Amino acid sequence: METYNYKVVRQFAIMTVIWGIVGMTVGVFIAAELIWPDLSMQIPWLTYGRLRALHTNAVIFAFGGSALFATSYYVVQRTCHTRLFSDGLAAFTFWGWNLVILSAAITLPLGLTSSKEYAELEWPIDILITLVWVSYALVFFGTIMQRKVKHIYVANWFYGAFILTIAVLHLFNNAELPIALFGGTDWFKSYSVYPGAIDAMVQWWYGHNAVGFFLTAGFLGMMYYFIPKVSERPVFSYRLSVVHFWALISTYMWAGPHHLHYTALPDWAQSLGMVFSLILLAPSWGGMINGIMTLSGAWHKLRTNPILKFLIVSLSFYGMSTFEGPMMAIKTVNALSHYTDWTVGHVHSGALGWVALVSIGSMYALIPWVFNKEGMYSTRLIDTHFWIATIGVVLYIAAMWISGVMQGLMWRAVNADGTLTYSFVESVQASYPFYFVRLLGGILFLSGMLIMAYNVYKTVAGSSVKDAKVVQPA
Repeated sequence: METYNYKVVRQFAIMTVIWGIVGMTVGVFIAAELIWPDLSMQIPWLTYGRLRALHTNAVIFAFGGSALFATSYYVVQRTCHTRLFSDGLAAFTFWGWNLVILSAAITLPLGLTSSKEYAELEWPIDILITLVWVSYALVFFGTIMQRKVKHIYVANWFYGAFILTIAVLHLFNNAELPIALFGGTDWFKSYSVYPGAIDAMVQWWYGHNAVGFFLTAGFLGMMYYFIPKVSERPVFSYRLSVVHFWALISTYMWAGPHHLHYTALPDWAQSLGMVFSLILLAPSWGGMINGIMTLSGAWHKLRTNPILKFLIVSLSFYGMSTFEGPMMAIKTVNALSHYTDWTVGHVHSGALGWVALVSIGSMYALIPWVFNKEGMYSTRLIDTHFWIATIGVVLYIAAMWISGVMQGLMWRAVNADGTLTYSFVESVQASYPFYFVRLLGGILFLSGMLIMAYNVYKTVAGSSVKDAKVVQPA
C-alpha cells in the first residue's frame, strides 16, 4: 500500500480537468446565446436562465471544488507526514461530490431548482452535500490530528477555514422546510425559513463568503503550498502568512451586504458591508505580495517554468480583483456598477484570472507527482495554454469593463426635462460588440482547457515524457 492515499487525489485531479471543460463549454454557449438568443431553439432546458445556473455550479463547485479536494488531500498528507485519516470516507467524498454535481447538472436545466423562497428537488441534494462535507471535514481534520509533526503548515490553516466556513454557510443559507410539513402533499417542494430582506441578507452572507472562503481561502491554501514548492523557495514571510490568515477570515464574514446597496436592507447594514469590504483590501494584498515575493531570487525560473507563470499571474489577477472589489463596494461607485457587465467582468477576473489559473498551475504540478511521472508530457503545451488562457481572460474582462461602464452611464443619463436619455433596449444593443469580444475570450480560455486535457491524457497514459524540462520533486 502507498504511504499516502494518492488514489483519491488522482481521481479529483482528473475530474478537475473534465469538469473545467464541461463548465466552460456551457459558459461559452450561454455567452453565445446573449448574441444569438435563437441558439436555445425554444428548448426550455437550453435557455440562458437555466444554463447560467448550471455554468456557475459547474465551474465553481465541480471544477473549483475538485481542485480544492485534490490539492487539500495532497497537501495535508505531505505536510503532516501521514496518510489520510480514512480511505473509505475519502472515497465517499469523491463519489458523493460527483453525484451532487451530476444531480445539479440534471435538475438545473429542468428548472427543478431553488429560487431561495421556493425550491423544488433542492433539499434532498442539500442533505447529500452536507453528508459529503461532514465526511470531508472528518478526513481533513482527522489527518491533521494524527500528524507526525508538531507544526501545522499555513496552507492547512486556509484549507481548514474554508472547510469549516462553507459547512456553516451551507447549513444556514439552505435552511428550508418541505411544504408537506404544513399540510401540503409534496415532500420535494420547500420554502426558505427566512422572510423578506432577512432572506436576502442571509443569501448574500452566503454568497459573498462563498467567494471569501470557497474561492479565496481554499485557493490561498493552494497558493501557499504550490508556489514555494514549484519555485523551490521558502514562503517570503511566514509571519505575514499567519497575519494574512487571521485578518482575512475575521474580516470577510462581514462584507456580504455590499451586494445589497440601494435595496430594502437597512442602511446601517449596507454601510457596514462597505466598510469591511474596504478593510479587506489590506489582508488581500498582504497575501498577494507574500506569494509574489516568494519568488525573490528565483525570478529567472519564470523563463523556463510555465507552471510558475500560471501561479504568479494568478496572484496578479487576485491582487487586481481584490482591489476592484472593495472599490465597487463603495456606494457611489456601486451606483454606477451594479447590475451592469462591470460586475460580470469583476467576477471573471477573479474566477478565471485567479481561481482557474492557480488551479491549472497546481494541477500541472500535482498530476506528474501523483501519477509517478517525470513531468507533464509537454511543457511547450503548458506554455501555449498559459498564453491562450491569459489572452482570453484579458479580452473577456476588458470587454465587460467597457460594456459595464457604458451601461451604467447610459442608464443614469437624463435629458433636460428629467426623462431618461436612453431606453434599456438601447443599452443592450450598444453592448453587442462587447459580447462578441467576451465570447472570443471564453472560446480561447476553453481552448486552453482542451490543450490541458490532451497534455494530461498523454502524461497519464504515456510511459515517457516528451520534453519534461519542468521536473519538481513531490
